[in-house]
Amino acid sequence: MADLLKVKDLAVNVEDKEILHKISLTVNKGETHVLMGPNGAGKSTLGNALMGNPQYEITGGNILFNGQDITNDSTDKRAKLGMFLSFQNPLEVPGITLGNFIRSALQQRTGQHIRLWDFKKEMRKAMEILNMDPSYADRDLNVGFSGGEKKKAEILQLLMLKPSLAILDETDSGLDVDAVRTVSKGVEEYQKSMDGALIIITHSTRILESLKVDHTHVLVNGNIKAEGDASLVDKINNEGFEEFLK
Repeated sequence: MADLLKVKDLAVNVEDKEILHKISLTVNKGETHVLMGPNGAGKSTLGNALMGNPQYEITGGNILFNGQDITNDSTDKRAKLGMFLSFQNPLEVPGITLGNFIRSALQQRTGQHIRLWDFKKEMRKAMEILNMDPSYADRDLNVGFSGGEKKKAEILQLLMLKPSLAILDETDSGLDVDAVRTVSKGVEEYQKSMDGALIIITHSTRILESLKVDHTHVLVNGNIKAEGDASLVDKINNEGFEEFLK
């Protein structure tokens, strides 16, 4: 498989403090990578740095996406190239509906006009997968949404935008069991129907139960301490992170 994302010796500062220390990671097309670690390990920092959040200063190393060096590229350019980041706590955006937001993002992503009828038809299908009431398409983005509804809206964007690489940051955080199953179903649909790749950032394992995991990485204090296949998730689920904290 061809490299989709290649991270080499990435160092990242937040407010003049180095949080990530020479992180190296390669993600191939179609793969699912899980990034686990205790709270404060730097997992979300890595996701934000990969997506180009300007609050996260890259002080060393580089990021290649489809062979192109994007280390200094803006977030919107990375998004147009096919990168996607879901948030732990999605923001409320009054004045723009969920449907219009996704349609605008899709047109920005593809550079093409999207016919309204075709868009609505496709979005209804995606909302059915997530058990979302179609009326949410006409509500302001995340305004008044519960935590579970916000996470479903994020996965709806994933299914509609069809990115080449999706970074899901604590998507299962704060969700009850039923909501986790629904969100996981949406992620599974992305795995099945797209040739994209996933980086799932989590300290839990609930969202992974029905997903095919290719590689697992354990991040502790800004360093990757261990790497393995899906069996490493089971080990952490049974034994926790204590072994990696030494």
